[in-house]
Amino acid sequence: MGVNTQEVQRLRETTGAGVVECKKALDEAKGDFEVAKKIIHEKGLAKVEKRAGREAGSGLIFSYVHSDRIGVLVDVRAETDFVVRSEPFRTLVREVAMQISAMAPQNVDDLLEQPYIRDESKKISDLVNEVIARVGENVKVSSFYRMEI
Repeated sequence: MGVNTQEVQRLRETTGAGVVECKKALDEAKGDFEVAKKIIHEKGLAKVEKRAGREAGSGLIFSYVHSDRIGVLVDVRAETDFVVRSEPFRTLVREVAMQISAMAPQNVDDLLEQPYIRDESKKISDLVNEVIARVGENVKVSSFYRMEI
């Protein structure tokens, strides 16, 4: 019995991993989606660790204003402009800005350790690591500024 192609696609959409990686993970997990997801996550984290020391010289400065009373500027970096223009990166930057608006972290380290406002089982550092695993480049929150009236 081969792996269901719909499950491969679902795992790919959930994790951002490649088709071949998803098929291998599902084979290894004997078709169990949750186990396969954990396998992809573990392999993704290994990729994250390999990328950690690489220079993140390209970036995006994003602004977010909430109810005309809270403003956020956030600087998030990646290795190349190609990744900076990608949807996973841009989604991450938007989510980080909203997190800063809602939770008012004191600094980048504080931000990275905060529970994610949309899923408290994850920290912001987990979101960053998921994007690193997905895009294959080092990504880091460089700085931010938050203003509130």
